[in-house]
Amino acid sequence: MAEDNNQAAQGGNDTQNQLQFSMQRIYVKDVSFESPNAPSVFQNAFKPKVGLDLNTTSEQVGENLYEVVVKVTAQVTNNEDGATAFLVEVEQAGLFRIAGLSDDQLDHTLGAFCPNMLFPYARECIDNLVNRGSFPPLMLSPVNFEAMYAQKKKRESEAAENVQ
Repeated sequence: MAEDNNQAAQGGNDTQNQLQFSMQRIYVKDVSFESPNAPSVFQNAFKPKVGLDLNTTSEQVGENLYEVVVKVTAQVTNNEDGATAFLVEVEQAGLFRIAGLSDDQLDHTLGAFCPNMLFPYARECIDNLVNRGSFPPLMLSPVNFEAMYAQKKKRESEAAENVQ
């Protein structure tokens, strides 16, 4: 009886029911830096205005293997004349092996947990590109992907209610 309880607590011999999560790889999928008004942008007083766009996507690429991509686009203009100082785009991606989660748990993991793991790498990549462009550091604030995921689910729920 005790052996049966221990085997049940450990998930038995069925590994498909056991939770599995591991990051297989982190990589930059796409990167772009443009400074269309250089060198004249360096000759004026620089009062930056930052526009930021953030998006996440995920897709299954193999059995229990998922690619998650965090896309960050930052466009910095000069408040003085409105000229674009620079535009930087980074698609930071990761491969995750995930098994043993319900559909809702998997959706939450891919939509919030994995992007939280990837975002610091995207921030570092953007800061590095901006520095190489000879601009002051652009240290993006941390992002609450949990809140973004909750907002997305709320919008989906409201849209479903409006359809009915």
